[in-house]
Amino acid sequence: MTITINGKPCACERGEFLLQVARRNGFEIPTLCHHEAIAGQGCCRLCIAEVVERGKGRIVVSCVFPVERECEVYTDSDKVRRERGMVLRLLEKRAPESPEIQALSQKYAAPAIDRFVKVDGGKCVLCGLCVKACGELSVGAISTVSRGVTKEIATPYHEPSSVCVGCGSCAHVCPTGAIEIQETEDSRTIWGRTFRLVRCAQCGQVLGTAEELAHAAQKSGQDPEALCPACRQRQMADVFSQTYGG
Repeated sequence: MTITINGKPCACERGEFLLQVARRNGFEIPTLCHHEAIAGQGCCRLCIAEVVERGKGRIVVSCVFPVERECEVYTDSDKVRRERGMVLRLLEKRAPESPEIQALSQKYAAPAIDRFVKVDGGKCVLCGLCVKACGELSVGAISTVSRGVTKEIATPYHEPSSVCVGCGSCAHVCPTGAIEIQETEDSRTIWGRTFRLVRCAQCGQVLGTAEELAHAAQKSGQDPEALCPACRQRQMADVFSQTYGG
């Protein structure tokens, strides 16, 4: 099927999310909570677009909006700019210390809105990417706690988690740098715990924390040393070379 985005006909599959279609066709739509590996968030509302069907327009969240029929889409209409500016200012008050949100506010010319009140400090916009990453890719050591203005992402009772493996997946997917992670040559500190880093015995590359490797080995059934991506790639290249003489 075909939809029209900003006047350009764009082919897509029925049920495909609008954000994917737009980006595939070269249209820029800003996002914070969207991550290709972790679908279905739709929390930050930054990726809004205007969809017109049968002459009636409405604002949709493009990352979770499935295209079901032919329609016209506008990613930068007056209505979209106005509502996106409002969203950015709300996010800016929620996370006043986030340089990423400040940069987006400048880029998309978000208007000054004095009536909004800042939340004290912080960079977190409560998008939930870190919680979902920890749950799907690791051990579910963090969660959303409390409600209203006291809502936050934390470990149980704000104590160092006994199940956290220190993989850093939560920090890597965070769009605003809200999760502190510190590394030295031999250690990684995150969520109030310091983990020992393990290096590959062959190439010396950091493989992860001891707990992270044990967890990965348990899930994959492989020896932790076999999880080194550099060595594995080199071994595959050697096998290919021996097999095909390249």
